[in-house]
Amino acid sequence: MDLPERLKWLRAQHGLTQRELAKRAGVSNSLISQIEQAAVNPSVATLKRVLDGFPISMGAFFSLERRAGRQVFFRAGELVEFGSNGVTMWLVGPLTGERKLALLRECYPPGADTGPEMLSNEAEEAGLVLSGEIEITVGEECRVLKAGDGYYFDTCQPHRFRNRGTEVCELVSAATPPTF
Repeated sequence: MDLPERLKWLRAQHGLTQRELAKRAGVSNSLISQIEQAAVNPSVATLKRVLDGFPISMGAFFSLERRAGRQVFFRAGELVEFGSNGVTMWLVGPLTGERKLALLRECYPPGADTGPEMLSNEAEEAGLVLSGEIEITVGEECRVLKAGDGYYFDTCQPHRFRNRGTEVCELVSAATPPTF
């Protein structure tokens, strides 16, 4: 399923109208309609906000058709891929609602970012830049991290990631509890 189909299906499973989901998520019902009609591709922050209206994590949302199991090892093609605004993320781990940790491989091409809205949720996040460089804003603080640099912060603080460099930035991040 693609994103619009997933959202329609999930909304139907919860017995919600577009208007009810919009009210829960704090967005306009026209935005929900546009996403479901594939008229807009929401930013990561906007999609997270919409999914909080259920609530469901992004990882669970993008793995809806998969069955949970006792899988321990995950080949590259088995990772759940999602993203927007040029950012691609791959979720590692079992696809259950009982996960206590989200581990992500993230790829930011030049110019890509998590969106104009600052992200905010309730978790702790840490990451390590593998290649390239990434500008990370957390609250009032902004830094450019390069390969080998890391970060760790409380995600209740508004934050944003963007690649202002000329090379692809790849990083690995972990969050607990899972927000994706």
